[in-house]
Amino acid sequence: MPKRYFERLQTIDHLIRIKGTGKPSQLAKRMRISERTLYEFLKLMKDLGAPIEYDRYKESYYYGERGGFNIKFTKSLMTAAMM
Repeated sequence: MPKRYFERLQTIDHLIRIKGTGKPSQLAKRMRISERTLYEFLKLMKDLGAPIEYDRYKESYYYGERGGFNIKFTKSLMTAAMM
């Protein structure tokens, strides 16, 4: 997968956490992707356990629980000698 895919996922996650996505059409335009692609990202995130919901009054996606995605490599504290 291209790096851009993960960057988009992180951006969508950030906007959901701050409740600043706007309507789906606005978010897709902001992300420079189609609405269909946006819905595919949201489905993937939901499939991975994200409790994504939509507030029609505030016109924004949000997480039903606190949390977010952390997509990066984290070095282990274990040294090679311990393995």
